[in-house]
Amino acid sequence: EVWPGRPYPLGATYDGAGTNFAVFSEVATQVELCLFDERDKETRLRLPESTAFCWHGYLPRVGPGQRYGFRVHGPCRPEEGHRCHPSKLLLDPYARAVDGAVTWNEAVFDHKFADETKLNVSDSAAFMPKSVVINPYFDWADDRRPLTPWHETVIYETHVKGFTRLMQDVPEGQRGSYAGLCHPSAIRYLQKLGITAIELMPVHQFVDDHHLAKKKLSNYWGYNTIGFFAPHHAYSSSGTAGQQVQEFKLMVRELHAAGIEVILDVVYNHTAEGNHLGPSLSFKGLDNASYYRLEPDDARYYTDYTGTGNSLNVRSAHVLQLIMDSLRYWATEMRVDGFRFDLAPVLARELHQVDRLSAFFDLIHQDPVCRRCKLIAEPWDVGPGGYQVGNFPPLWTEWNGQFRDAVRDYWRGVDTAMPQFASRFTGSSDLYQSTGRRPYASINLVTAHDGFTLKDLVSYDQKHNEANHEGNRDGEEHNRSWNCGVEGPTRDPQVNALRARQQRNFLGTLLLSQGVPMLVAGDELGRSQRGNNNAYCQDNPLAWLDWENADHSLLAFTRHLIHLRRKHPTFRRRRFFEGRPIWGAESDIKWRMPSG
Repeated sequence: EVWPGRPYPLGATYDGAGTNFAVFSEVATQVELCLFDERDKETRLRLPESTAFCWHGYLPRVGPGQRYGFRVHGPCRPEEGHRCHPSKLLLDPYARAVDGAVTWNEAVFDHKFADETKLNVSDSAAFMPKSVVINPYFDWADDRRPLTPWHETVIYETHVKGFTRLMQDVPEGQRGSYAGLCHPSAIRYLQKLGITAIELMPVHQFVDDHHLAKKKLSNYWGYNTIGFFAPHHAYSSSGTAGQQVQEFKLMVRELHAAGIEVILDVVYNHTAEGNHLGPSLSFKGLDNASYYRLEPDDARYYTDYTGTGNSLNVRSAHVLQLIMDSLRYWATEMRVDGFRFDLAPVLARELHQVDRLSAFFDLIHQDPVCRRCKLIAEPWDVGPGGYQVGNFPPLWTEWNGQFRDAVRDYWRGVDTAMPQFASRFTGSSDLYQSTGRRPYASINLVTAHDGFTLKDLVSYDQKHNEANHEGNRDGEEHNRSWNCGVEGPTRDPQVNALRARQQRNFLGTLLLSQGVPMLVAGDELGRSQRGNNNAYCQDNPLAWLDWENADHSLLAFTRHLIHLRRKHPTFRRRRFFEGRPIWGAESDIKWRMPSG
């Protein structure tokens, strides 16, 4: 029994009596809703209505826990950009939860492995994860957002799994999960450290890449999104379909109660479906030409500004709607406090070049929900003119790559680094002041998830990524690192003393500079990845926080620095220095030689 239902909201919406299903496809001639029972038996129902290219239907008595997917009938002509075929079970782009993972079988691809020009009509349902209907109700109690001002913010970049996977004070069943991250032991650590916000590496539902699965590796970082509304299922401690939503909300509520904001690292620039040889999991089979940027000369191929095979088509109104609906969902229903946009310039490429006047920025700035969130850009991508540090509009803060480079050069002794260092240390006014922004537009970082850890930065001159099985060809070549005289671990007390001092130099510079400091989880503990500067596929102790071998002296030093920053407003100014008398002093800033 299928009623006409409504075209909006998109996705599966449970109202207490039944569920409304709605999905966008401009090219479809028919869309089937596929329901799966506990034994994976499939029931197909044709969605009876199409309104403004949104296919929809309402099912009475269908409720939370129901697993489902879509099959789309329509043109399958890759050379024209269309890849619809009903043999492919597709995830709902608006699914609030996903159950299971992709099994890498040839059936999930729309072409034959032996000949990519031949259509693969094998049914993919047995190898696909399923979308799940959820109950949106959650008891938020007296939850209140911390609303920490930007100039008082100290960000801690961390990974949901890696942070607590080896934390002994967290019960074993909760380690590496949303529940583990909000366990009292984890929260006490964060509070004692003094940070005000955690920036979580991707928690949107993502896929482990096919090429990594063949190497028995996995996409640990998670920059391979397939569901922009669903918390990643593997980070749930319960293992029950749909329960990850409740657990994520619990994590946010408990962190808010501790005064800690939650910022999500979001990946709206590409999806896990890859290039023309990638799988057909959702967007490709629904409406390939609407969702992706295709090459104008041959629509079989994808325009790639991300280095991952595809780029979402932000020129499409429906893609912009998807992004904005997702952001609003996480800000309102999941109550997160901000977003860090991976490869943000991709979202501003309406034609080809990065455009500060793009529709994406306009939508963010006028939106009553999103404009109140903390907005952080990773201001570079791999396309032409992709390095955009300092070029984002007001309301936006940016990962300041120039701060990172200048500070690394200065402390490794590059002769020309002093002028750059001085500018970055005082808030990078040359980058942000002309656009009406403040020093806190600069998110200051010395390290990030991508690259050397702080300990490795002072211990290695060269990357050592052999564990990734890519012949050490992956990862950044130019790291601006210095091993202090010996490559890797050493028992030389002088070298180790110098490395300890250098780590403190970096932390002191990071936490006492104007702007917003971002500390990478584990840097305060002396965590090493043994020279691996691209541990994206290392879901193992190499990338997890090593609590047992923590450098407690370095941890105490880091806590002291964060406390010093919080105690003295001069380290977290809201305005740039002007070099003039202020409050009876000679000047608001003065430079001195070591001699005084």
